[in-house]
Amino acid sequence: MNNRNELLNKFYNEICDEDTRLDAKHRQLEFLTTDRYVQKYLKPECRILEVGAGTGKYSLHYAKQGYQVNSIEYVQHNLDVLKSKITEDMNIIAEQGDAIDLSRFEDNTFDIVLVLGPLYHLYTEQEINKCIAEARRVCKNDGVMMFAYLPNDSIMVSWALLKGHLKSGRDNKQFDENFKIISEPSEIMRAFYIDELEEIMKSNNIQKINNISTSGVAPHFRDVVDNLSDEEFEIWKNYHFSSCERKEVQGFSTHMLFIGKNK
Repeated sequence: MNNRNELLNKFYNEICDEDTRLDAKHRQLEFLTTDRYVQKYLKPECRILEVGAGTGKYSLHYAKQGYQVNSIEYVQHNLDVLKSKITEDMNIIAEQGDAIDLSRFEDNTFDIVLVLGPLYHLYTEQEINKCIAEARRVCKNDGVMMFAYLPNDSIMVSWALLKGHLKSGRDNKQFDENFKIISEPSEIMRAFYIDELEEIMKSNNIQKINNISTSGVAPHFRDVVDNLSDEEFEIWKNYHFSSCERKEVQGFSTHMLFIGKNK
């Protein structure tokens, strides 16, 4: 746990600026698509829990819409940024915490549980199952859970191919002979095959509602996408929305979103 804490704090303090991560055009689809699906399940007086809230992109968005939001963030730096953006008119409580321990919340509390970051950074089967079990426990029986995750093949493209790690990744055994990314804390990110993630959810008694691509391939072509005109970007966005549920285009998406409910 201490090793995970040290590595994640270093990553989010020195390498990844989470607060601006979704600003560029090639990243906007991740937020727009996730929100598009969250909106389908929002209802008056809805209670939302976001686990792994980062600097609050989603939590603040829904708090501004008048929903009651609880935010849990592991990295103190990100939490401090989130808290600095809370205004008096928002009904939001932001706290430091871990996705594998939501004991501060009672069973069947939230209508929507968003787990939009923790599965990126949990490496053992025990931690992953505990994270899912805790989300399931605090979600109402008629509620919805959403889990973001990283598809394995997208990392082979974005990290191994485009960033020049094919040979070093092989030599350093950062992926195996089947090109599955090795999941270790030192690698920061944890990757899943789409079918693998669905089987994990099934084994945790979560019924699949949908499994969608939130970003598509846009981050692989960031220079192209960022230079699109507004009109061109609107066309690409609509293409993405029309295709994000099709499995044949999901494997190389940089981010996926599993939507489920309690069985």
